[in-house]
Amino acid sequence: MAARILIIEDEALVAMELRFVLEDLGHEVVGTAADAKSARALAAETDIDLALVDIHLSDGPTGVALGRELGQDHGVTVLFMTANPGMVRDGVAGTVGVLSKPSDERAVQTAVDYVLGRRAGRPIEYAPPELRLFV
Repeated sequence: MAARILIIEDEALVAMELRFVLEDLGHEVVGTAADAKSARALAAETDIDLALVDIHLSDGPTGVALGRELGQDHGVTVLFMTANPGMVRDGVAGTVGVLSKPSDERAVQTAVDYVLGRRAGRPIEYAPPELRLFV
C-alpha cells in the first residue's frame, strides 16, 4: 500500500536516505522539513498519511510538540525517529510510537509497514522489535 509520507528531519543526509528507502518501497515522499515551521506549512497544504518526525530539529527540540499537533489536529499518523527515544518514553498523544536511530533499511520498512497497516485497520499480531509503541 503506497502512502504519502512527510519526512521531518534536520540532518540532510538522513532525510535523503529515508527518502530513497521510502521511494524504493513505492511510497510518495511529499516533502522534507528541517524545522517545525516548514513542517507545519507542508502539513497545511499537503495530504499526508504518515509523518516520520525527529525530536531535535534545526529550531530545537520541537519534534514532540509538532508530532502531537500533526496527529491530533491534522489526522496524520506520526512515527518518531530519534536517537533519543527516552525523550518520548511516556508516549505522545496522537502518535504511534518511536523508532530508534540509526535505523537500517529493513527496520524502516518493517516499522512503516506496521504503522501503515495499523492506520488502515488491518489486524496485525505484533510490532517489529525495533519499534516501541505508545499504548
